[in-house]
Order: sequence, then structure tokens, then C-alpha cells
Amino acid sequence: MSVRDSGGSGRAKTASRAPVSFGAFARKPVERNATHAAAGQASAGIEPVESLPDDAVEVGAIVDAYGLKGWVKVAAHANAAQGGDALTSAKCWWLVKGREIKAAPVVAVKVHSDSIVAQLSGVGDRDQALALRGWRVQVRRSDFPSLGADEFYWVDLIGLEVVNEAGVTLGAVVDLIDNGAHAVLRIEYPSQGRDGQPATGERLIPFVGVYVKTVDQAAKRIVVDWEADY
Repeated sequence: MSVRDSGGSGRAKTASRAPVSFGAFARKPVERNATHAAAGQASAGIEPVESLPDDAVEVGAIVDAYGLKGWVKVAAHANAAQGGDALTSAKCWWLVKGREIKAAPVVAVKVHSDSIVAQLSGVGDRDQALALRGWRVQVRRSDFPSLGADEFYWVDLIGLEVVNEAGVTLGAVVDLIDNGAHAVLRIEYPSQGRDGQPATGERLIPFVGVYVKTVDQAAKRIVVDWEADY
């Protein structure tokens, strides 16, 4: 199995039987020559909308202008399934700032060093691009690039129940952590503090094949080789 963020795109991948190396979480977007035209949308311009799509996922933020012709520079999120591949594959971005939401058709987009640069419809000069600094970027989950059968985006693992092979519930995934070698599931579960009051416990389980046995997205469950008292 392997996990990807969507900037390296947050995939996760594990082997169901033999232990495997999942590889490092990719902080930088995959180097692809991803330039595309948003067919039928290029002339629409950026327009205010009332709401986000139901499957919208925040993947980055506009941090600066790029060049003189209206391109913007985007910092892709490097955590829990958000970032580059989704940014370069989506033909429309949703820009969010406070309560304002805008639909922004993408004319062209590409990877540039450790960021994403893009030309949005109707943004024709540097001043217009600078005016978009600080807007957060969301894309539809359905616009994320498709993955292999044994790959998962981090965003799809959040909320899944985690049980061990004995059927003991260990909690639910609330986040994933990149430790430089592989991803780690951060799991929370109901517990009790020293004062006897309800508290939240935490488990950290490496997302590697030796521990993670199956990921069943349909059943919203991850089965692990991990004891409750670890």
C-alpha cells in the first residue's frame, strides 16, 4: 500500500501480505509537464459562487504572482492529502477567502521548482495576480488523478476505523504524519484521564505493510497487526 498527499499527491500504498517499504511522503509535487487548457472554460473568467462543491478539498494557497502576465504561484499543502497532482489535474479551482468563494477556470498550470504556477482565466497582468494572494485553493476530490488499486490518498484515510486482527477497535484515523521514511497513522480513541474524566487517547501506527494489513475504503476500515496495549 502507499499513501499520497495530493501535492506529491498524498498517496499511500501497502502490501497486503509481504512487508514492503512505502517510501517517503513526497513533499514536492511530482515533476510532470502538466500544462493544460481548460476546455470551454478559458473565457469564463473568475466568478463569485455561493458554495463549494460537495467534494471540495483544500489543496494549497496562492502566495504570490509569477512573472508579468498574470500567472499566480501556489504553495501546495504538504500534509494529509493535499497538493500538486490535484492542482495540476483540475481544470477549475475554487478560491476561498473568509466567506467569499470564487470559481476560477484554469487556463494553464505547471510545476515550478517546489511550487505550482498557473494562469487563471481573466487574470491578465501581475497586479491582478497579486490581488489573489492569500486566497486558499480547493479542488474537487473527483478531479484528483486516479490511483493504482493499492494506492490511497491521505484525505481518503481520515476518519476510517482502525481494528486489529483480533477484531479489537483501536480508534479512528485523524491525521497522517510524514516522519521522513514513511507515513504514520495518527489514531485517536476514547480514553480516561488520571482524574477519571473522559479523555482522548492517541496511537501512532506506521503505515507500512508489516503493520497495515488491509485498507477497505468501502467498509471504512483499516486492519492492522497491532495490539491495543502497545
